[in-house]
Amino acid sequence: MTARAAARRYARALFDVALAEGSPEQAQGELRQFADLVRGNEALWNVFGNPAIPAARKHAVVKALLDRMVPLSAPLAKLLLLLADRDRMVLLPDVADAYDERVLDYQNVIRGGLTTAVPLDANRLRALEGSLGRLTGRRVMLQPNVDPSIIGGVVAKLGSIVYDGSVATQLEKMKESLIAGTE
Repeated sequence: MTARAAARRYARALFDVALAEGSPEQAQGELRQFADLVRGNEALWNVFGNPAIPAARKHAVVKALLDRMVPLSAPLAKLLLLLADRDRMVLLPDVADAYDERVLDYQNVIRGGLTTAVPLDANRLRALEGSLGRLTGRRVMLQPNVDPSIIGGVVAKLGSIVYDGSVATQLEKMKESLIAGTE
């Protein structure tokens, strides 16, 4: 199993327990806070990433961190200790990312990318999110990107679906049509 697949499994287990207890968003914030703490502290990250350090010592470090922090939810604390026991703390950033995706899915939100030839103002971006939201039946959150090579129009990617309304693609289709017509 790949590290990413393992991280998704841990995230799914945490989400299921947090949902049963009624606090998936609380667990999300706590998990993100702990993951940011670990990622932002080079010495701590090196301890968790070093295979020469026994899992028992990593467990002790996590336990000490949990004792010094504002109390975390029980499911999250158990998950962190489990990751330390299994010497899998290096998965923590991926677990946090996978958990974020799980919460967004639970909230019926889909994230995607939007490519335009020129930067869009916030109102136009929100209008496109609304249009795509009506199309998908979900709330859409777009990450804008500028790529002058599309000439004009927009390219929206939501999951594995791409809505390509770029001028460059339309010109390419016209070119193919003209070439096919001359043969």
